[in-house]
Amino acid sequence: MAETEQRLDIWLWRTRFFKMRADAAKAVSLKGVRIDRTGMIRKSQKPGATVCEGDILTFRARGQVLTVRVLGLPLRRGPAAEAQGFYESVSEESEG
Repeated sequence: MAETEQRLDIWLWRTRFFKMRADAAKAVSLKGVRIDRTGMIRKSQKPGATVCEGDILTFRARGQVLTVRVLGLPLRRGPAAEAQGFYESVSEESEG
């Protein structure tokens, strides 16, 4: 059975934005993540917040602010090339 939602910290770790899941959870707790789901924007500082396909996430990682669209929910932390298939970069200028 395919997942329809996934914990935010797990998604960020499995898509390789953070080296360890604990790093993803800490980043979410300290800096927060903006989650845009069908036009409803909320900011979450809870690593257990859920993400779904189609969500747009804005967060800090690798010393920069990133905005990505969730294309899928990975079942494992695979190689980088595999992880990149689960999101696409979104430019802030094109959203609005």
